[in-house]
Amino acid sequence: MKAAQLFRRKFRQGDVIVEMVIWRLPASTPDRPNGIKYRFYCGRHGECLVRYDNESGKGDHRHYGEGEESYAFTGVDQLIADFRDDCARLAGWEWDQ
Repeated sequence: MKAAQLFRRKFRQGDVIVEMVIWRLPASTPDRPNGIKYRFYCGRHGECLVRYDNESGKGDHRHYGEGEESYAFTGVDQLIADFRDDCARLAGWEWDQ
């Protein structure tokens, strides 16, 4: 069984692109104990401003430009809220309420 895409959204404001993708895995793994795989990206002109993901071998983490740090995944709702906050703060993104 393959991963099933649960959610995919792509937005553009001016020169800033935001993309959010979430998959449900067929089984949990040591790197993805929650059974969720995700990739959230915010950038402009090919430059990553912030990215959240949980690629194999690294687990949950986020990127700020060239920096990278662990991310404490507590659930999809909090993941989306944290990413939205970072997009607003780092890219001046204005989310529709």
